[in-house]
Amino acid sequence: MKKYKPTSAGRRGASVIDYREKLSTTKNKPLKSLTKGKRSTGGRNSQGRITTHYRGAGNKRTYRQIDFKFDKKGVPAKIESIEYDPNRSGFIALVLYADGERRYILAPQDMKVGDTFEVSEEAKPKTGNRLPLGKIPSGTFVYNIELKPNAGARLVRSAGNRAEVVAHDSGYTQIRLPSTEIRKVISTAWATVGEVSNEEHQLVTIGKAGRARHMGLRPKTRGAARNPVDHPHGGGEGRSPRGHRRQRTKQGRPTGKGQKTRKPKKYSDRLIVSRRKPGKLMTSKK
Repeated sequence: MKKYKPTSAGRRGASVIDYREKLSTTKNKPLKSLTKGKRSTGGRNSQGRITTHYRGAGNKRTYRQIDFKFDKKGVPAKIESIEYDPNRSGFIALVLYADGERRYILAPQDMKVGDTFEVSEEAKPKTGNRLPLGKIPSGTFVYNIELKPNAGARLVRSAGNRAEVVAHDSGYTQIRLPSTEIRKVISTAWATVGEVSNEEHQLVTIGKAGRARHMGLRPKTRGAARNPVDHPHGGGEGRSPRGHRRQRTKQGRPTGKGQKTRKPKKYSDRLIVSRRKPGKLMTSKK
């Protein structure tokens, strides 16, 4: 982490990641054949209505096409560079397969330029290798986890995250997710051994509003400061209590304070072995 001298209120307490130590210094631009343009939605749907609030503006981003399917199996690959991706919190790696094809993948922690990995059912369970969950020993950390075989990685993809293989039973593998939830995933689904790079991401302090605007984040208004027509917490004279026991979102659904927000009788309830523990216990690293 890098911290600046407190020459202004915005600099005081702000921090950034020292990318020169983490990334490849020989490559400044992404591989053009693996990029494409990406328009900012501003949180609006196809009808122009805001469906995700507090998003908009910010710097333009070039989208890097990341390989989450890993459909090139049995071909060894070598990491050519570790790069920054503005569209995700973890770093990405440009890899060169033995047949000459290049792809971007989500970079694993502790792997450097020149390291090799393999996507194969016979691969060893070492950092960077990808294999079915049923062949990964208990106690191993994994990321880029599929929910269905060959459907592409869905779980554990953000910076510094990892899941732990807990047990194998009756064709399913039990994994402990970063939320502390223990969930069953079919053992023929694939996962990558290790954890996502850029573990310092959670330590970054934005420091000032202008930096947040460059990231595409717009100002947030507290619900208690609004009118009753705009938010369940709004209205009242001065600083009034919210008037009901549960904290709610703008749409009236429960949120925060350890309240259960999961939809009752969801289709995947049968796959959950142990529900997540809310609050400070939500981490897989303790």
